[in-house]
Amino acid sequence: MYKRENTNHVNIGKVAVGYGAPVSVQSMTKTFTQDIEATIAQINALAFSGCEIIRCAVPDIQAAQALKEICSRSPIPVVADIHFDYRLALEAAKYVQGLRINPGNIGTDERVKTVVEAAKEYHLPIRIGVNSGSLPQSLDHSRPLEEQLVEAALREIERLHKFDFDDIKISVKAFDVPATMQAYLILAKKVPYPLHVGITEAGTGYSGLVRSSAGIGAILSQGIGDTIRVSLAASPAEEVRAGWEILKSLNLRQRGVSVIACPTCGRAQAEIKNLALQVEEAFKTIDKPLKVAVMGCSVNGPGEAAAADLGIACGEGKGLLFVRGQKIAVVTETDYIKALLEQALLF
Repeated sequence: MYKRENTNHVNIGKVAVGYGAPVSVQSMTKTFTQDIEATIAQINALAFSGCEIIRCAVPDIQAAQALKEICSRSPIPVVADIHFDYRLALEAAKYVQGLRINPGNIGTDERVKTVVEAAKEYHLPIRIGVNSGSLPQSLDHSRPLEEQLVEAALREIERLHKFDFDDIKISVKAFDVPATMQAYLILAKKVPYPLHVGITEAGTGYSGLVRSSAGIGAILSQGIGDTIRVSLAASPAEEVRAGWEILKSLNLRQRGVSVIACPTCGRAQAEIKNLALQVEEAFKTIDKPLKVAVMGCSVNGPGEAAAADLGIACGEGKGLLFVRGQKIAVVTETDYIKALLEQALLF
């Protein structure tokens, strides 16, 4: 397995990216940036959910100017998402902690140079955000998609180098999971810059989550990736939650509770689906990295609950409460969640 090491280091506000820093979870606001109060409210909620870097769309000068107050009140670093009009980057650069530009749509070298000069002045990293839906027309579109994504990124890197700028982060995202995976594998071997990983326009909450998990998880498992975003046609809070679950599943980072639940079968003596959802809801405000098991019978229940920090192996109307593999009590089904919460507070 290829493992990428010694990537360059950039700072997005107070968040370190690359060079051994933990993989950070990002999202993007889905409010109108011009609506300052709505945007701040969403950023605060996302930060509470574990979002570490937030990106805001900047479609016009009003949105760029709104970033002044948004950034002053945001608890996490803000990145301005810029398309087409380089002047929006110049205004946003006064306030934000990072810029994201799309290769090919900012315009001439002179305009890109102006953006680079602003990034230097305000000490901002630039993410080169290559997207399969907006590749430069000058590419050979008969080539495999992964090659086009990489070529677009390399061209823009070369352009930034021409202006003596290397405070760079890169993404090469597409809806096509295998092509995206290949693009990141190719690019990771060619450049030292930190990589932002995602599957673009992944879809709705269910299908998009599956597609994103398959793609992002596969890329991260190769040792590639410094920041991630799960892009869903859903609440941004769901993006953040999904991002953390991917990191937790790969043992890259831990935050909050992971619920282990059996898939149920004819032996189950409890309604595990509803119980597991209730446990997940009850524990969602707990930041401790705990594994909580909800098992439906005495066949696999005790053994799998023993692998968790705490858990319940359910029987008919009552269950065994386990803590670190040790049975500590028999609990009636009406007290399952209460008993688990009480034990969690002791960790």
